[in-house]
Amino acid sequence: MAHLLRGKQAGIQNDLSAGLDSSLFNIDDIARFGVNSQTSCLAYEPVQSLLAVGTKNSQFGPGQIYVFGRDRIQVTLELPSRGASVQELQFCADKLICLTTKHDICVYSLELKRLITSHSPPGVVTALCTDPMLDYAFLGMQTGDVLAYDLDRENLAPFKIPMLWQEVDPRARVSSVVSLQLHPRDVGQLLIGYANGAAIFSFKLNKATRFFRYEVPRGAPGGDGDPAAANMVRFPKLTQAVWHPTGTFILTGHEDSSLVFWDTLKDGRMLMARTLTDTNVATPGAPSGSMGGSMAVKEPLFKISWCANQDPEDTAILIAGGASTQAPSKGLTLFEMGRTPVYATSSWEAFVQYFESPKRQRILPTPPGAEVVGLCPIPRSSPHFAGGHDPIAIIALLSSGEILTLTFPSGMPISPTNQLHPSLTLVHPFVKKVSMAQAGREKWLGLQERRQQGPQMLKGGAELPRSMRRHEKRNILQTVHADGTIRMWDPGHGDEVENTTLLQLDVGRAVGSFDRVNVTQTSLAGESAELAVGMASGELIIFRWGTNRNAGREPPQPRPNQPGALTNVTDRVEPSLSEGLIPFTLLDQRDGPVTSVKMSEIGFVAAGFEGGSIAVVDLRGPAVIYSASVHDFNRGQHKGSIRRKVSTSSGGPAVKQEWATNLEFSIMTLEGEDYSSILLHVGTNLGHLATLKIVPDASGRYTVQLAGVPALDNKVLHISPIDADTGHPARASQNAMAALRTGHRVNGALLAVTPTSIHIFKPATAKGAHKSFDSFFCDSASIIRYQDQGYALLGLFGDGSARAFSIPNLREITSIKVNDILDVRRFSDAVIGPTGHVIGFTGPSELALINVFGTGESLVRSQDKLFNPDALIPPRPTISNVQWITGTQYVTPADLDLLIGGPNRPPSKRMIEQARADEQQRRQAGRAGASSSSVNVSQQDEGYWAYMQRQIQERTEKLGMANDSMDNLEQSSQNWLDDVNKFVGKQKRNAAGSILKAKFGF
Repeated sequence: MAHLLRGKQAGIQNDLSAGLDSSLFNIDDIARFGVNSQTSCLAYEPVQSLLAVGTKNSQFGPGQIYVFGRDRIQVTLELPSRGASVQELQFCADKLICLTTKHDICVYSLELKRLITSHSPPGVVTALCTDPMLDYAFLGMQTGDVLAYDLDRENLAPFKIPMLWQEVDPRARVSSVVSLQLHPRDVGQLLIGYANGAAIFSFKLNKATRFFRYEVPRGAPGGDGDPAAANMVRFPKLTQAVWHPTGTFILTGHEDSSLVFWDTLKDGRMLMARTLTDTNVATPGAPSGSMGGSMAVKEPLFKISWCANQDPEDTAILIAGGASTQAPSKGLTLFEMGRTPVYATSSWEAFVQYFESPKRQRILPTPPGAEVVGLCPIPRSSPHFAGGHDPIAIIALLSSGEILTLTFPSGMPISPTNQLHPSLTLVHPFVKKVSMAQAGREKWLGLQERRQQGPQMLKGGAELPRSMRRHEKRNILQTVHADGTIRMWDPGHGDEVENTTLLQLDVGRAVGSFDRVNVTQTSLAGESAELAVGMASGELIIFRWGTNRNAGREPPQPRPNQPGALTNVTDRVEPSLSEGLIPFTLLDQRDGPVTSVKMSEIGFVAAGFEGGSIAVVDLRGPAVIYSASVHDFNRGQHKGSIRRKVSTSSGGPAVKQEWATNLEFSIMTLEGEDYSSILLHVGTNLGHLATLKIVPDASGRYTVQLAGVPALDNKVLHISPIDADTGHPARASQNAMAALRTGHRVNGALLAVTPTSIHIFKPATAKGAHKSFDSFFCDSASIIRYQDQGYALLGLFGDGSARAFSIPNLREITSIKVNDILDVRRFSDAVIGPTGHVIGFTGPSELALINVFGTGESLVRSQDKLFNPDALIPPRPTISNVQWITGTQYVTPADLDLLIGGPNRPPSKRMIEQARADEQQRRQAGRAGASSSSVNVSQQDEGYWAYMQRQIQERTEKLGMANDSMDNLEQSSQNWLDDVNKFVGKQKRNAAGSILKAKFGF
């Protein structure tokens, strides 16, 4: 019977939840944003313009693969093995190849967006190598063997490269393969990196043509510079081997952080052994050429990429790792090598000097304390040269799982806003806090910032049209990141998102400090496009929509913030931003971190600080119109408080620090008054809920007066002002503000939620009604509405359930388990929208969007398209003319198919499709106007195998003609040489005869 009396106690006559029952509540799992676990690897496909991200298996989620395209295109691929993590990802034409930590090879189709096949090789796979022009994936094994997996036939090919290092060291029974890379210009050569050294394998000769073993002799410092080991010969283990973009040199990285350059064409000599700071580290007594290096423990070489500009002779080396652990900055190291000396005319000394002194060497900046463990170049268009041809940007992977985007080669940071998918912005850097507000559809469509940006990195894929919700307000999500950046975007309702762009705010620049920028609270007024941001350092910053007067140039040096007063910060804007959310004013209260902030839509903003102060700012000035402490609220506390008394000791009452935990503006009529007022409700951590009146004075400004302070039983989590007659929100909206001029009255009530109870009463001091929770605590709550049928209070509780309560009776309508989707430990960070949509954390860097007014639907697989069949892969680069003239035997991809797959391997699916396309094109050309109609008819009627047979016959005839031509050329050359010899002999005889005649006087 208690719930029947609560409505009368609260002064609400109507049942605002009359149309709601438990059958309307069911969970729809709508979407995921972010990455479910720690990022482990990255891969980029320039032809399709797609980015793949692999994750590790952890307590927060299994290992998965995310493939991102332009705008909101995202596809999630599951791993077939439970408990596996993604170790390496590589794109290969229309497939995505994944190597897992359980040593399985998983092949995914970009067109079908699903797993095609999974294979477990006989042994442990330690390296993977693919090429977009080949149907094979080369697998480096722990035993030292190299296997070939047929991606078309979905099984191992009969081809196998045995462990070649035994030719160098017969005692080395096992030397695991650590890296594989095909020659950038000659697909017939494979660079195999063993733990003990490197080898170049020729498919044509079926043997190793060159071996490379790094030896540090006695007296040489080596890469680590350890003097204790200087008197012994060392053979540092190899970690990676890469080709020069032209294939004339290779670079090997070693465990002692040595970078060793080798010649590949002549004698395979070592040209230079160096580290990031020292040179000639493998030469005893040679000048080191030190550039600031010191004897200290160095990071391992995580990743090496030898990139090429548009001209492959102009190169740069990008290195992750290898720096000293004592170095102040541990970013990416870039060697801009410049143009490679001409191999045929340059001396060995020129090559040594080239690798010893790069054209430019610098460190690409990364966040302080961050460790780069991986990198992914973003090529402009070509997938060749091991993904390093003419890159425009770099995506660096940090040890924490975060990612960082930099320009290439300048190394300037690239904002992921409107460059990468919103899911990737949640790990760029990690998201700390989220909040949500609503804005009208038309208003949000107009909030599109103008910012200078480089070329788009992700342009692939095509979105599937979804249903439209044109008449609903949009939920605008605000994500706060570890570097102080705030991004705002529309997560949607599982519908078509019309405005897919993101808004970005640089809070550090607005505050005037880039060190330890820690945002604690945000509040957005959607209709006025104003945002309030609270800082842990005690500042309150207001952003509003506007234009940047200093767009394109650095703003003047900011003036220092004024303590306890407002500071104009309109000039603290990013130079790249032309129009968007601009810093407006800043309040430096210096009373501890901001604990609560609320931006109203009528020009007022309130903030609470940990020191206990409350500040109200009128943005019409702007001016601070109220500043007081929450401790002053207790002086006028009523005796009828329902708050439990604070225990006291013999020494006197215990004093607890008090601060504001929740703020809310409303327009309603207070108890005992006959007019409506602008009200500010302040809830504290000790359970006080103060109501302040904001009234105009004779000077035209506004003043703030305390109206009452009822006390609740615990910390105030949520405050919702409602219209007691209709249930509509009684917040301080622009329409309600305008209605005050006509004397409009709002019969309002306050609904307040604490961790242990719900309270509903008429402000400012009425007792009202309440409901207590006995066996669970509430972590987050808000009022929701189901269409036009009624309102309810939805809360997330510590037992993993979402409970709905009726208004005003506070009767439990239903209880639904959500802990199988959301992380219970972060229920307090979840946000509940008025439409029943809940956004909460599932892990450190993933958000889930669910709807409590659903039908029980599970997460729907993405219907977006990834693969574009019209995007053609450019031809693979070939060997140079000089290499061809000097006798290099060039092997085509077709030849490699024959060498690896054997003569009995049927044509691959790609070959068949290509043949069909060629046949279709030939038929169209024949119908368009072939001169010989009979020949065309006969060719159009032939079958596929007849066509293949005819193609082989024609190719054989052409090869025979080419052979005959070469024979004729050889015969002609021989005849010409014979004629030359005859002519020379005749001239010699004539000369001898002339001498004899002259001697005898003839």
